[in-house]
Amino acid sequence: MTGDVSGDLTGRRLGNYRIDGVLGKGGMSVMYKATDVRLGRKVALKVIGEHLGADAEFRERFVDEARNTSAIDHANVVPLYDFGEIDGMHYIAMRLVDGADLASLISAGPMPPERALGLLDQVADALDSLHSRGLVHLDVKPANVLVTSRESAREHVYVADFGLTRRGATGHRTRGGDFLGSPTYAAPEHLRGEPLDGRTDQYALACVLYACLTGGPPFKGDVPAVIKGHLAGEPPAVSRVVSVPTAIDDVVRKGMAKNPADRYDNCVQLIASARKTLEAATTDGRTEVARMQSPGQQGPQQRGPDSQPWSLESQPTQQTAYPQQPAPQQGGPHQAGWHQQPAWAPPQQRPPQQFGYQPSGYQSGYNSPPFGAPQPGYPQPGFGPPQGYHQPPKKKQSLLWLWLLLGAIVVAGGVVAAILLSSGGGGGTPQTTSPDIPVGPSGGAGPGSPGNNPPPASIPIRPSS
Repeated sequence: MTGDVSGDLTGRRLGNYRIDGVLGKGGMSVMYKATDVRLGRKVALKVIGEHLGADAEFRERFVDEARNTSAIDHANVVPLYDFGEIDGMHYIAMRLVDGADLASLISAGPMPPERALGLLDQVADALDSLHSRGLVHLDVKPANVLVTSRESAREHVYVADFGLTRRGATGHRTRGGDFLGSPTYAAPEHLRGEPLDGRTDQYALACVLYACLTGGPPFKGDVPAVIKGHLAGEPPAVSRVVSVPTAIDDVVRKGMAKNPADRYDNCVQLIASARKTLEAATTDGRTEVARMQSPGQQGPQQRGPDSQPWSLESQPTQQTAYPQQPAPQQGGPHQAGWHQQPAWAPPQQRPPQQFGYQPSGYQSGYNSPPFGAPQPGYPQPGFGPPQGYHQPPKKKQSLLWLWLLLGAIVVAGGVVAAILLSSGGGGGTPQTTSPDIPVGPSGGAGPGSPGNNPPPASIPIRPSS
């Protein structure tokens, strides 16, 4: 069959391929979705029209694209299945990637840096593999980066369109002097027609990195303005467009250096430097937040917008986080300096409990005042016992008091029994009342009694034996 590249071949057959629809159109070719009727496999079919196939230069470039694509065995390069010519129509059959190109993803706005680096890291690895074979892609742009999430747990990238790929090329132009490629992502040496190598692709990759982070290419406008920016303009700062660390500007600037010698050694190193810069900024930010939010520190979120920068001189000399309390008396249970001890000091270092006061939620048998002796009515700080410290159960304390009381009763009973035993006879009941002994004159003085002596005031009484 014959046809024109501008015509739509949907519904027709091209050899063993049934063309199902259009995937995209370029200046020299049309990409179709097709089915290999022999294998029943879906493919992407790139077709060059008859009017271009007749041109020996385009036919040569087409064959080079097929050979270069098939020679690159890399997980991030679109696999090539077949190529040939039928009825003046040149075609290349390759893997059909079920996904979207990077250009459509960027059109929705800036990508999160982590996602952008995860995708471009795969692109960089594929390009370095290409460069190790002496090839230069020369058309690195978002439209030639295909992204799919149907083939693995993470997003997988394929680098496509090796139509401009050359070995040891010099400034890529047609024989008539026309520039081939996309000036939006072209390196200065590519635009000037100078010798090219892998660093030319690295420049384009740095431009793609800028586009992923900001949502657009570094230089915008008409073609002359874009070319002027690449040749003489300073790479714009990413940090002025989106909120990223300013250090990322240096990475993009080095990747887009006008002199290829000032760029990174390879594409992987460019993306690795960008990742390292962003990770370092993230780590530093977390460390700063943790430092500001640590006890005793005042974070920036706690200061008002008009406050002065933090310094030792700007801090108050005394903080009154709790109500002021009377200073402890020297020699008392809370001696001077005790309030400086930690609120959860071990029991042997703390003053004995003052019964009737128990801090809320902490009943360990010891008080824990952080600033001096506790005062009734003052709220107490919310310090708990140290980790691993368990208060004795109340039940054990009650049993202890019960045993002490029983012991005291037993001792008292023993003392009483000892007194009674020491004052009684052998088998009789001890006399508990005094005998009725008359005291005074009894009709006459007994022998040996003095004549008129007065009676004694008392008589010693001894129980009878």
